[in-house]
Amino acid sequence: MSTNALYTDLSAYYDLMCADIDYQAQSHSVRRLHQLFGTSGRNHLDLACGTGPHVRHFLDFGYRSAGLDINQPMLDIAQKRCPEAQFSRQDMADFNAEQPLDLITCFLYSIHYNAGLTKLRECLACVHAALAEGGVFCFNAVDKDKIDNRSFVRHTVAHEGSHFAFGSGWYYSGDGDQQALRLSIEKTTGELTQAWHDEHPMVALSFAELQILLEPYFEVQVFEHDYEKITPWGGTSGNALFVCVRHQV
Repeated sequence: MSTNALYTDLSAYYDLMCADIDYQAQSHSVRRLHQLFGTSGRNHLDLACGTGPHVRHFLDFGYRSAGLDINQPMLDIAQKRCPEAQFSRQDMADFNAEQPLDLITCFLYSIHYNAGLTKLRECLACVHAALAEGGVFCFNAVDKDKIDNRSFVRHTVAHEGSHFAFGSGWYYSGDGDQQALRLSIEKTTGELTQAWHDEHPMVALSFAELQILLEPYFEVQVFEHDYEKITPWGGTSGNALFVCVRHQV
């Protein structure tokens, strides 16, 4: 399977794969963080928006929400979910915003989809340029030095007479700035089982390295990866929420 088949040929299965994700809790948590650290502005952009579930929640919160993604099949689904929103096919390392934004989000570790540290730096510069004064960039990330290659998350779901089993896990070789997100899909209909395996190259970096990249552009707060409560990051977990408030460069 190609390195982006889940987001193109198999995009119809994407929402099933994410059926165990609490999009509402994630969106509500980030809205609270925006209320705490940002301004009262409501112009919002979701990077790597996929099929648009987070955009849907921010629209319902009263934001003027939009999304971008590099995969058109995902955007087609997002547009049906959020007909009142604007979606564009753009690379988050090189995007244009029509007006200054008050909140930019990047959920589901999608910040790692930047192809290497150079592209990540370009992405951060684009985010800074797109934000209004006092605007907030909120995303989650994983520390490359704390990845357990043996950890693999799985869940199952029934849909239209078929049984699906989905799996995902991080892989890091222990060296360099590249890691991978490994995905699997099994679809069983009657006695027939089909299987797909996908591996996405991702940028790898430690939280210390990430904060160095962020500091020229933002005032940075780091929180535990917990969407139910706001807790400062304790320095030990390998997943965290970054809340970055734009400052002048």
